Amino acid sequence: MAKDVKSSLLEKHVKDVNLKKGMSVKELIDSQRSVGGFSAQHMIEGIDILEDMIKDKDSFNFLSFPADIIATGLRGMIADAVKHFDAIMTTCGTLDHDLAKAHGGKYSLGKFEADDVELKKMDIYRLGNIFIGSDQYGLAVEKYFGEIMNDIYSSADYKKEYSPSELLREFGKRIKDPKSILRQAYLNNVPIYVPGIVDGAFGTQLTLFAQDHDFKLNLLKDEIELSNISFDHKVTGALMLGGGISKHHVIWWNQFKGGLDYAVYITTASQYDGSLSGARLTEAVSWGKIKEKAHYTTIDGDITIILPVMFSYLELI
Repeated sequence: MAKDVKSSLLEKHVKDVNLKKGMSVKELIDSQRSVGGFSAQHMIEGIDILEDMIKDKDSFNFLSFPADIIATGLRGMIADAVKHFDAIMTTCGTLDHDLAKAHGGKYSLGKFEADDVELKKMDIYRLGNIFIGSDQYGLAVEKYFGEIMNDIYSSADYKKEYSPSELLREFGKRIKDPKSILRQAYLNNVPIYVPGIVDGAFGTQLTLFAQDHDFKLNLLKDEIELSNISFDHKVTGALMLGGGISKHHVIWWNQFKGGLDYAVYITTASQYDGSLSGARLTEAVSWGKIKEKAHYTTIDGDITIILPVMFSYLELI
């Protein structure tokens, strides 16, 4: 018996990847199936799970991500992929960056090792190795927010009270940039849920707007919608890019239906400090947030490297 177990464990042999000139992304990934090691195999597993998840017409699928990657070149690619999902879960900063870029904001390549004191003197914000001139972000977001919010307020169908997802649909309706995540979510009827909507410039502007306008934001209405999604769908899936509240809010509500059936998580965080961002998906099984027999994997690596490869392979454009 032990000999049979040993034979099965040693059944798949590691082979050298055979690179060829002019290989497509699909050919490259397929050439690595069951031949290499480490995180490449997790990425291939994630591609297969994501493909099955999207093809499963009974599955209600979430796409979750934090704001930082929207400051990179991934914004347009994620906007293009919105139509393949049923709901988005993200953070307030996503709204800030999406509005800034939709309004023509220019972000620049910088470096991680920059002198932040000198950048501050020049009114340049640093987000990792992305440089953002203050005139391209803060005031630009406030101005564009004001234009859209005032248009919503003066419209004939203004409601006085909105859930965050309802309000973001109204913003997407008015944004013209085709690479806007808000715009593509509106065009494809995909709700955007932002449980931490007050944690950023967008939320601050809402707070100021409410002080002198007849306007209320009903946060709990979105929570009821998420509860209904959990109880109304027997099968659910999620592609989770990075951790924090966007990841946790997806798995939190899915525990009430017994857990996610499909889950792919990409992270660079370590699990050894007990953080949610570092927690591998197997940990969520113990909480009932992912089913014991679910199709799931955690991919260790940088989203800006891994996601373009996965989306290109699956042609999520």
